Amino acid sequence: MHSLSFRQSRTLTRSTAHGGASLLAVVSITLTACNSSSAATTTTKGAVTARTVATAAPGDSFTTLIDQSRIAGNPAARVWMVMASDFQCPYCKQFHDQSFASLRRDYVDNGKVRMAFLNFPLSIHANAFVAAEAAMCAGAQNRFWPMHDALFAQQDRWARRSPPLPVFDSLATAIGIDHVALDRCIAAKQPDAMIQADVDRAGRAGVQSTPTIIVGSQLIAGAQNTDVFRKQLDAALAAAH
Repeated sequence: MHSLSFRQSRTLTRSTAHGGASLLAVVSITLTACNSSSAATTTTKGAVTARTVATAAPGDSFTTLIDQSRIAGNPAARVWMVMASDFQCPYCKQFHDQSFASLRRDYVDNGKVRMAFLNFPLSIHANAFVAAEAAMCAGAQNRFWPMHDALFAQQDRWARRSPPLPVFDSLATAIGIDHVALDRCIAAKQPDAMIQADVDRAGRAGVQSTPTIIVGSQLIAGAQNTDVFRKQLDAALAAAH
């Protein structure tokens, strides 16, 4: 599995904003997304699809475990929804609070769509990378999605705290995670290669800001109205049949 250093991933996040993506439409993300560039897009990337972005190269048993922990839905579903996200981004929290639960209920839990979370921590957020570590280490205990929800729900508690780990331990305990094992996992940087590989895959797909939702070959940047995501999911489902 190819990985980038976090310093390199920051450069990738910036450089792809000016790179060779073929643009179908340009959307304003000033008030809907966190980004380290001046623009974001809704675009088609040809052979790049949500399914290919969500599929990681085979790894060791720990990497496989945490990778599978952040995938939900019917393995036979033909449509994927991939969320490239930053736990410290307020617009990722906005997407989580206003759209995530209903999209999961109406498309994932009923077996229509398979969903995956892709880490894209931005360098402008001091605690974003360690929050991603906490989420993936929770995945090692099969608790990624509860930790995902808790991190967004309690973002104000940890986003500007230094260090944020005491809050993460509190959240972990509340949702039934062994926080001692979680701390060991974070300290050993066990999930870092996966997180960095996520940044690499997202960058190759054209992700420039968070949240970016990938449905089929469409990238939807920003915390758009929930109906925007529903329309794209419905179109992808129709095309899959």
